[in-house]
Amino acid sequence: MPELKEGDIAPDFTAPTDNNGEIALSSLRGQHVVLYFYPKDDTPGCTTESCAFRDALPHFEGLDAQIIGVSKCSVKKHDKFKEKHGLNFPLVSDENSDICETYGTWVEKNMYGRKYMGIERSTFLIDKDGKIARIWRKVKVKDHVDEVKNALEEL
Repeated sequence: MPELKEGDIAPDFTAPTDNNGEIALSSLRGQHVVLYFYPKDDTPGCTTESCAFRDALPHFEGLDAQIIGVSKCSVKKHDKFKEKHGLNFPLVSDENSDICETYGTWVEKNMYGRKYMGIERSTFLIDKDGKIARIWRKVKVKDHVDEVKNALEEL
């Protein structure tokens, strides 16, 4: 599958979310979408990133943007993560990696010489027409939410 690039139409998906919900990306056309992929619920970097998006949600909503987090964690784990940290946006459960593979975020990682498959922390900013406006790969959590806000303000 060719790697997604800015200007491509964001691949649609329908997936389970926290609280036994379901979300279809195509149902969000007409508003901006911040689709961020993160490795695992309740780990230090993922918690910091998710809480930063939580705190910035009013700003994103003011720019007509929906935030969606995606990881391979189960709906049940997402429910606990959301409750523990007061997260106020949907978390998609991609247990079989279909969405991660489509978006190119399911990659081989290497830690201390050990190779394994995992989610590369990435964010896709999707415009109101469903096109990918910006892509951040190998995201560093510090200041990332501000980078996304700034990019969104330029759309």
